[in-house]
Amino acid sequence: MSIKIYVGNLSFDSNEADLNGLFATYGEVVSAKVIVDQFTSKSRGFGFIEMSDREEGLKAIQALDSKDLGGRSLKVNEAKPKTDSRGGGGRNGGGSRW
Repeated sequence: MSIKIYVGNLSFDSNEADLNGLFATYGEVVSAKVIVDQFTSKSRGFGFIEMSDREEGLKAIQALDSKDLGGRSLKVNEAKPKTDSRGGGGRNGGGSRW
């Protein structure tokens, strides 16, 4: 069973090859994705890894969480499914002022 991993506090110069290389020492990396700004194409400072083996992924999380990389302390944990947190929206919080 695979595992998806969140990696935060990445250097803004990080790329997918860097992320892949960091996790590949712990097992098979299925995918590595650094989230980038749509306008500048620079890293937004976080990304996601998918590893094919859950146990290997958990070992990677344990080993890499708080690890210093490029002068930054990584935040590494199991990715949680995105929840629908739309709270109404709009400038008026979703309700009409009238």
